[in-house]
Amino acid sequence: MHSIHTLIVDLTLITIYAGLTTLLCKKFRQPIVLGYVLAGIFAGPYLNFLPTVNDKVNLKIWADIGVIFLLFGLGLEFSFKKMMNVGKAAMITANINVLFMLFIGYSTGLLLGWSTVESFFLGSMISMSSTTIIIKAFEDLNIKKQKFTDLVFGVLVVEDLVGILLLVLLPMIAVGSNIDGAQLLFSVARLFFFLVLCFLIGIYLVPTFLDKISNFLNDEMLLLITISMCFGMVLLATYFGFSSALGAFLMGSILSETQFIDKIEKNIQPLKDFFGAVFFVSVGMMVNPAMFVVYAKPILLITLIVVVGITTLSFIGFMISGQPLKTALLGAFSLPQIGEFSFIIASLGMSLKVLDAKIYPVIVAVCVITTFLTPQLIKSADPFYKKLMSFLPAKVAESFNKNNQPVPVTPSEERLWGGLFKNYSLRLILFSVILYSIIVISSTFIQPFLHELFPGIWGRISTTVVTLLLMAPFLKALIGWEAILPGFIIGIFKYTFFWWRHKDKAEHKDGMVKKLEEHFDFCFGLSDNVENVKNFFVSNSVLSKIYYKLWMAKKSNRLPLIMMTSLRLLIICFFIVTVVHHFLTENYKVILLLLFGTVLVLFQSRWLLTQYMKMESQFLTNLRGRKTEQEEEKIETEKK
Repeated sequence: MHSIHTLIVDLTLITIYAGLTTLLCKKFRQPIVLGYVLAGIFAGPYLNFLPTVNDKVNLKIWADIGVIFLLFGLGLEFSFKKMMNVGKAAMITANINVLFMLFIGYSTGLLLGWSTVESFFLGSMISMSSTTIIIKAFEDLNIKKQKFTDLVFGVLVVEDLVGILLLVLLPMIAVGSNIDGAQLLFSVARLFFFLVLCFLIGIYLVPTFLDKISNFLNDEMLLLITISMCFGMVLLATYFGFSSALGAFLMGSILSETQFIDKIEKNIQPLKDFFGAVFFVSVGMMVNPAMFVVYAKPILLITLIVVVGITTLSFIGFMISGQPLKTALLGAFSLPQIGEFSFIIASLGMSLKVLDAKIYPVIVAVCVITTFLTPQLIKSADPFYKKLMSFLPAKVAESFNKNNQPVPVTPSEERLWGGLFKNYSLRLILFSVILYSIIVISSTFIQPFLHELFPGIWGRISTTVVTLLLMAPFLKALIGWEAILPGFIIGIFKYTFFWWRHKDKAEHKDGMVKKLEEHFDFCFGLSDNVENVKNFFVSNSVLSKIYYKLWMAKKSNRLPLIMMTSLRLLIICFFIVTVVHHFLTENYKVILLLLFGTVLVLFQSRWLLTQYMKMESQFLTNLRGRKTEQEEEKIETEKK
């Protein structure tokens, strides 16, 4: 009698369950991903009334292959050209979503009593919308060609890139207790080297190679070559210490720049669908349905945060970037769900043994609920818009309708926005690395020394003070002179306090009201005193000068600039809270008090900015000095 391998039996069960559940999803117009997860729950070990999968080890290997094909497919749809062509609205909205949802998720995890690492993983898992679920929902609702969907796809492109970066950074954060500054810098340098290598491959080697053999390529050969390239990049990524998902995504984005992209997508689609289905089914198999009842409160809380948080933040992002009210609502109602990256990040945390087993079913449950809600939310956007317009006052509705004709962006302004995003991103990355390195160095060397010198509370206080002093010039430089929103808030406090002290004196009261009005006009660009605005903005920083030019170009640029400054302020607060929490106390009242005091000192201190400018000037002088010596040697040689 012939025997059959257990894996074949398991795949038979998986395909049967997946086929039945996806048919039900199609009937009820739900995304297919939901059907795959439900199939995994049916095939898992927790439902005894149905046959279940036995060979989990081999199935895990197939699921890993599924992640590779899933990310490879996302890379094929990504492309560097799409990234370069992402508009201001998508870029701003994606950054607002990711940073604020990461912060909200981190805070929610701490509120639920989870560890710092678990909370950071939670923030990462709920900070990105699902490309797969949204595309399926748009196709099922037959709205993929509507205008607002381009904005949504632009947001997803940026969030996919952030997801890949998180897959690189999260393992470093997970083992942060064992990593020092030198190791961190080495990891960052290795990442940059790997990305540059991939860029060179993408620009020259891969397209050139495919062009050379184009006469010999049929569908079968093209499929074999693209799969070999995909797994080759996976091996290269793992050799350099990165995840297989990063390698698959990068090779997909490289191949998306070639002339064969349409054929590649067509050939790879069946494999991507099959192995992707195996991955999503494997996700469902790890979930015990009883946990949905046990952890009902955190599931409902996180679901509410995802739906309300992403919808609100997306709406704000689209509106401040100048989109019409209806477009902003349609885009915002399309984004509140989590999916493939949430599962991949959760699996990464489980493999690193830094996540509690209870977190996995919580995330899966949130994904199932938000996936189910996605079509309903998209369909409810238009009725909600009509209802909102009927309630809004006439003047407010008229001001929103003015955005129906977006203000044209000149080529020079587009270049300024491109330069701003480049400098903005580079500044955040470099200063974040420097600040993190200072914390690690302080934890490794300064803390033991000061604790031995000053035992007890004074050791903790001195360590906190020294660490913040070392970080202060870089925190001040990260703020810069373009801190419109913080400057406005501090001015409000200052003038309100002065008015309160002199509220009984009529002459002071009228004067303070006038000063408040002038301060508001100045901070939000309504002042006609161009010279004052220029002096406020322009320092020696290139970023400050770009801010100034965009600020003065048109009023519609000012709110996005304020939001970008607010995001930087959020990152500054994150580092200050991390230092106080790590070195001094976990009392949130003390943390908030020290946070407010530190931020106030940073904004008011010009001495800190001077110290940073001296360091930056010395660094640039050293660079120019080497160049000058080379030029002088060249001149002397020419004279001879």
